Amino acid sequence: MDSTDRQVLATVRRWAAQDQRFALLTVARTWGSAPRPAGAWLALRDDGLVCGSVSGGCVEDDLIARMLAGQLAGERPFTLRYGVTRDEALRFGLPCGGTLELVVEPAPASAPLAELDARLAQGRLVVRTLDLNTGQVSLGDATRGQCLHWDGHCLRTVHGPVWRLLIIGAGQTARYLAEMAQALDYAVTICDPRQEYRRTWDVAGASLVEGMPDDVVQTMRPDPHLAVVALTHDPKLDDLALLEALKSPAFYVGALGSRSNNAKRRERLRQHFDLGADEVARLRGPVGIPIGSRTPAEIAVSIAAELTAAKHGVKLQAFAGTSCPGDLTAVASAAAAGGDREAR
Repeated sequence: MDSTDRQVLATVRRWAAQDQRFALLTVARTWGSAPRPAGAWLALRDDGLVCGSVSGGCVEDDLIARMLAGQLAGERPFTLRYGVTRDEALRFGLPCGGTLELVVEPAPASAPLAELDARLAQGRLVVRTLDLNTGQVSLGDATRGQCLHWDGHCLRTVHGPVWRLLIIGAGQTARYLAEMAQALDYAVTICDPRQEYRRTWDVAGASLVEGMPDDVVQTMRPDPHLAVVALTHDPKLDDLALLEALKSPAFYVGALGSRSNNAKRRERLRQHFDLGADEVARLRGPVGIPIGSRTPAEIAVSIAAELTAAKHGVKLQAFAGTSCPGDLTAVASAAAAGGDREAR
């Protein structure tokens, strides 16, 4: 699966090759609640066809109407705002108090878009700078942690895999998780020293390395944008990765396995490795949120959901249908009673 940016780029490049006119719109800034974050893209063809999104739908309807009426024409970029008043927010389906500022490029040059697409295909992190006064676009290498910048005259957006995911093990769950993670804009690396698993790995876009897990973790130089998930079920491999990852700034470290297996793993990490109690406590195991998952695809969904929550700093609370509020302990116990956790 491609990220949203890559989908939009592929679409506008196809439109450009067909000599069809289109506009490119970017969410430059939001106030209050907003359906889409700053940096979100929408491509809008002159006949009303769209790719991507900037809201929940009503803003897109208005933009289509503006395009068909010839109001998104011209050569120079300009801005549009939605939801300035409560009535307008309600009209455009924005949450109460939400305001959206868009930068509209009515005639984006195709060459910089093709170059951006090529750099992203190489796995590079790219900053795209748009000067609204001249309409000129420039591309450069972005640094990790660099964010969108908008001052009313210059818009800088960051494209590419800001977030990274290292998966230990090239098994079936890893295949589903790698595809989902790429759709969530992670640069995915798979580590598996076992030749029999590497030979059958064919998930496009996910890099495959064969070194030992602890060496691979060190080589990747973990930072707060890296997640490490161990999926082999083999302590000789998983524990090596966890040993390095739990000492690092990685924002998420998880391991597949039942509650009892992960309890034993924590005890091993405490007794036989140089890890403190706080470091061991960072381990998410059983990995993923308890949704009754049994199949590899369902387990991958649960991991992707927990990754998303961790990335946004969301502390997961009780799920609907549980008997009492609180953290996930009661939910996990209930799920395990049904077999979902022990099955892992």
